[in-house]
Amino acid sequence: MEQPLFLGIDGGGTRCRARLCDADGRTLGEGMGGAANIRLAPEGVRDAILTAATGARERAGLDEAAWRRTHAGFGLAGAGQTSARERIMRQPFPFASIALDTDARAAWLGATAKAAEGDRGAILIVGTGVCGYMEKGEGPERRRISIGGWGFPLSDDGSGAVTGREAIRRTLHVCDGLAPPGSLSDAILADIGPTPEAIIDWGDRATPADYARFAPVVYAHAAQGDALARAVATEAALAIGRLTLRLVELGAPRVHLIGGLTDTVRPWLADAVRHHFAPPDADALAGAVAMARENCPGQPGKAAP
Repeated sequence: MEQPLFLGIDGGGTRCRARLCDADGRTLGEGMGGAANIRLAPEGVRDAILTAATGARERAGLDEAAWRRTHAGFGLAGAGQTSARERIMRQPFPFASIALDTDARAAWLGATAKAAEGDRGAILIVGTGVCGYMEKGEGPERRRISIGGWGFPLSDDGSGAVTGREAIRRTLHVCDGLAPPGSLSDAILADIGPTPEAIIDWGDRATPADYARFAPVVYAHAAQGDALARAVATEAALAIGRLTLRLVELGAPRVHLIGGLTDTVRPWLADAVRHHFAPPDADALAGAVAMARENCPGQPGKAAP
């Protein structure tokens, strides 16, 4: 009998990543696809997952027949919403089984892979979106705790999407003479302007990932002293700090700061916040693979660092 394979999918608001592993936990191949937020942009999620998964399979030197013995773990942004989960699970996938959960839980399983069962910390994802996550207790008494992560535009203060949105919103203030111009507003107007009407037309089409691409621009101009950029970056860092301290207040012994904006935002955080950070044990793909193993009879589920 052929050995099972395990596919981990980490899907966020900007990209989808895949990792294919054998039964011993060895990585066979990895792949990449487009955005995979099943609540905000459900139309292309299946294609993004299959593009990333196919890339991983091809790098492993396997053909499509391998999917029949592949157990998948999907850690997807937006999976906290029941309607979104139901929508994606109605889609046809070629895998032997699918375990679906949030991208936050997949990231948490990976980040805390080496921790003792009762001593797992929390994670704080800072990327296109923001979400704090931890689990407390053991066995049937275990409960999930999520902070933030409800999605753009109503949640996720400090995220790439909200940071970009705030920069663009304040650029409209500049256009109206309510704030002085600067290098950041000039850069935004050169990119999506040059008029308020052009900005609004852009906003009508924009996705969270479109807003999030301006977050690194904000921090770059803030480092050069631009007043608008510094104000937006400072507010974002304060939001990340509040989330971190709330996780600690809820009992997290440590917080693993992860996500695409981690290194960008870290210098803006107060020492009292950075004090609680610890490096993750493994990445979200390792956690998604662990989800796949949990869903396969006879397989241990702990993420391999």
